[in-house]
Amino acid sequence: MSDRSWFSQQKGSTMSDFSLRVGIDISAQQVSATWGITPDEHRPVVEVEQSTKGYQQLIHQLHQTGNDPAHCQVVMEATGTYWMRLAYTLHDAGFSVSVINPVQAHRLAQAQLRRAKTDAIDAQLLMELGFKLEPLPWTPPPPLYDALYQRLRQRDALLEIRTQERNRLHALQQWPEAQPAVVERYHRHIAFLTEQIETLQTEIEQLLRSDSDWAAATHSLLSIPGIGPITTAWLMVATLNFTTCQTVEQLVAFAGLAPYPRQSGTSLHRTRGVGSGGYIRLRAALYMAAIASVRSNPIIRRFYTRLRERGKPAKVALCACARKLLLLAWAVVTKHQPFDPDFGKRIVCPV
Repeated sequence: MSDRSWFSQQKGSTMSDFSLRVGIDISAQQVSATWGITPDEHRPVVEVEQSTKGYQQLIHQLHQTGNDPAHCQVVMEATGTYWMRLAYTLHDAGFSVSVINPVQAHRLAQAQLRRAKTDAIDAQLLMELGFKLEPLPWTPPPPLYDALYQRLRQRDALLEIRTQERNRLHALQQWPEAQPAVVERYHRHIAFLTEQIETLQTEIEQLLRSDSDWAAATHSLLSIPGIGPITTAWLMVATLNFTTCQTVEQLVAFAGLAPYPRQSGTSLHRTRGVGSGGYIRLRAALYMAAIASVRSNPIIRRFYTRLRERGKPAKVALCACARKLLLLAWAVVTKHQPFDPDFGKRIVCPV
């Protein structure tokens, strides 16, 4: 599922306002769509090419149904990046677009014991899902999101390439006679990658301060020892400046740091764990920040020490610290104040 669709579902039109629901299955080359006013309505599937011309053909046919675009709910899956251009086009044309997690459609098909899978069947399934699950409308994120997210992803890619190149250089240096020209090329490539990574970090830090609202939250987050510019950027991007979750509990679950029970009768009884759901990249950023916080943040250090003394494994304790960091991040941003390690120790004297 594309990260972009996680953060942009906002409460909008009332579901009863929709007079037509449209299911769209998207692939690299074409778009398959069907629509109806009831979940059992079966119409011929319309297929158009994955292009601006194809999008306009689809919009024209939707207009011919006689329904107001604002009262048409379009349901599509966040599959890779193929859905993005169409989602923006339909949203700009006034349609209510809902971008869902592909797992939702897959589980609905399983519940209905469906075995066949074609573009037409998937489009019909997505239309039915619109009636049954009533997914929230999708709203495009602000331009600052794109600017930050694309740089964060590129930085991750360059870091991975640099690690690979360092490993190749290390392996090469174990040869009895490593060719100096080859070694030099590795060194030059690693130096180039390092320069690009540093440039990206500078751009990310500048972007975080380019918007007044985001800059204020950035200042509060950076006041927390252990949270640096990159973790801050992932927090801001993942939560759209802490606007996508209404409560801190929702935010913890969104990051995949909420423990959940696994027990049923006497055959299944496991310890609570955070599992593998949620926003994986945000959880990874918080985990790495937790490692740094154990050394630099007195609150996190004490918390980690207590967990280890109680016999918790190091990784379990670090996951708990990552969750606590997220709670601190929520507190400083929502209360509009910098981190204060002595906040909980203050004693209010009676007047």
